[in-house]
Amino acid sequence: MRTKLAAGNWKMNGTRAQLQELTAMSEAATKGAAEVLICPPATLVCAAAEAAEGIAIGGQDCHAAASGAHTGDIAADMLKDAGASHVILGHSERRADHDEHNDDVRAKTKAAWDAGLVAVVCVGETLDEREAQNTLDIIGGQLAGSIPDGATGHNLVVAYEPVWAIGTGKVPTTDQIGEVHDFMRARLERRFGEGVGRSVRLLYGGSVKGSNAAEIFAVSNVDGALVGGASLKASDFVPIIEALNAAG
Repeated sequence: MRTKLAAGNWKMNGTRAQLQELTAMSEAATKGAAEVLICPPATLVCAAAEAAEGIAIGGQDCHAAASGAHTGDIAADMLKDAGASHVILGHSERRADHDEHNDDVRAKTKAAWDAGLVAVVCVGETLDEREAQNTLDIIGGQLAGSIPDGATGHNLVVAYEPVWAIGTGKVPTTDQIGEVHDFMRARLERRFGEGVGRSVRLLYGGSVKGSNAAEIFAVSNVDGALVGGASLKASDFVPIIEALNAAG
């Protein structure tokens, strides 16, 4: 049985003052069976881990190397030391803005595992790829290239984020979401075996909010959500957590 997961990606937002939002989120997080994860900017990981109650804290990226001359980067061990339990890798904004490819994500995922972090690996297609009917080919290639051997339900979460839906207010139909999530489940089972493939949690990310969360969580093989802007405030994120708990 896969535990549901509501994950929030704060991206490049947040100061210490915003950590007060975790208090209200913590109350909702302790009321249901779903797990809650918040990934603040690296400057807040340590403080968030100390302030959060019933909420896991994660990073938004890590370097593939354990240490070295990589100014401005952060190693997986450093995130772990700061109190993180998870790290987001391969987010579409990293792939686009920092020219990250599947091989880069794969190396970072291995580094995260070596440090004892759960890797939340993101995959997703652009609007051009969707309109060219290449969605499943793109997703399949990203799954194969971005995830190293050795995946389990304990060290890996996969998040499907259609790039064209992130921050745009556009949301794929439930049929489109279901098609991709069923495809990802089948690919994971084929590569890692039925037991592992069924244990990996699959999140949907892309303009998730309280008003559409219940409908999305009812879709086959959707085990939760990776939420952007709506995770910055408890008033927006708590309804998503509650919808996930209600989904069972």
